[in-house]
Amino acid sequence: MGRPLIVGVDSSTQSTKVEARALDSGDVVAAASSRHPSTTPPLSEQDPNAWWAALVDAFGQLGEIRADVVAMAVAGQQHGLVLTDEDGTPLRPAKLWNDTTSAPQADAMATTVGATRWAAETGSVPLAAFTVAKLAWVIEHEPDVAARAAMVMLPHDWLTWKLTGRHVTDRGDASGTGWFSPVDDAYLPDLLDDAIGDGARWAERLPQVLAPTQPAGELTPAAANTLGLSPEVTVGAGTGDNMAAAVGLGLAPGDVAISLGTSGTVFAVSDAPTADPSGAVAGFASATGNYLPLVCTLNATKVTDTVAAWLGTDAAGLADAALEAAADPGSVTLVPYFDGERTPNLPDATGTFAGLTNSTTRAQLALAAHDGVLCGLLDGLDALRAAGARVGGTIRLIGGGARSRAYRQRCADLTGAPIIVPDTDETVATGVAVQAAVIAGADDFAAVTDRWQLGHGLAVDPRHDAAPVRARYGVTSGAWQRL
Repeated sequence: MGRPLIVGVDSSTQSTKVEARALDSGDVVAAASSRHPSTTPPLSEQDPNAWWAALVDAFGQLGEIRADVVAMAVAGQQHGLVLTDEDGTPLRPAKLWNDTTSAPQADAMATTVGATRWAAETGSVPLAAFTVAKLAWVIEHEPDVAARAAMVMLPHDWLTWKLTGRHVTDRGDASGTGWFSPVDDAYLPDLLDDAIGDGARWAERLPQVLAPTQPAGELTPAAANTLGLSPEVTVGAGTGDNMAAAVGLGLAPGDVAISLGTSGTVFAVSDAPTADPSGAVAGFASATGNYLPLVCTLNATKVTDTVAAWLGTDAAGLADAALEAAADPGSVTLVPYFDGERTPNLPDATGTFAGLTNSTTRAQLALAAHDGVLCGLLDGLDALRAAGARVGGTIRLIGGGARSRAYRQRCADLTGAPIIVPDTDETVATGVAVQAAVIAGADDFAAVTDRWQLGHGLAVDPRHDAAPVRARYGVTSGAWQRL
């Protein structure tokens, strides 16, 4: 056997990515990816078997180095609902985080249980994105499926099941379901029963919650054979994608991450839990034992991709145009709720351009597209601060949008502070690679992230005073909500 390797798996909405790293140094030895079927909200569903097929394909691309893998872990898109029979076979396509068809069920739960109780017990007020709302949707619309469901899983739980045959999860991903207490590290069966109200005792079908350093187990012989790995490979508990990203960035308490992908997120590592009855801040648990207050928006880089297509260019061309207008943004603003919105909770919303005049330029439209996405997330940063999270540390910009010159510069301009764009794009896969290294005995989380020098990258300083633009976006967004 050669140099021991560990593998982190990122099973996202769009694809499965795998990253093989040296256990000792953290050096990336190989990486691969495989696409998932696309979805278009408000109905957003995927067959879990497509995730497994993508994972198998991505591992196949790693080639001979698979013989040196000693441990692995999976991070998955949060909130998705997978219902299976006793053999772990999915009974229907998984409803994903960005499926907003469960908005009526979320609204009904907020009324029945009460936002104050939700926030006090789970740290969050469930919206359409949360797993508990999706379970309620299935019970209401597909009662035959609900009646046959033997196990309830999140996307990363199901992949861990495929790898190990164990029905397990972790506290980080569990904290996004709406039926878990991040403070007590325990399920809330009474809350779940009160929210669902069908008397079916759903808590008995939930996975075991593992501790941050507790392994799920070893690969089954079938999984090892399919992936070309040794059956002695240890599999970590895994976690949700945002929790993994925080680990992969090496975030310390007070540090903030702004992620620009299909969705937008802003989150911080916190030593204390948060509870926001307004529902804006989700009081999640982290994958390492503390807390991860987070705000998520549905609309991020897909908005700028769409506007780029309208203007006859691509993402890079739109970024170049946007930077041309940075010194003179004009009066145009964009409220970017193209696919409805999660924060604020407006699942039926649409996007709105405002402040258009005959002098509005193509470059100003391009700038407004970027600023609209970023200002929605900066509203989230304000919400984290208001909920009591400490957010005065370093800001790191991650996700596919972080490659954009315009997103980088405008993030610094609009925050009025330097930001860091980490050297690695694959923070989610890196984060669960750290977890895999920890369970393989390399060291604790802090020591591994420090040794691997995670979170280092390009510093981007502000160039333009964008405070007037930031203030205008708050007014525009509020005015739109009153229409």
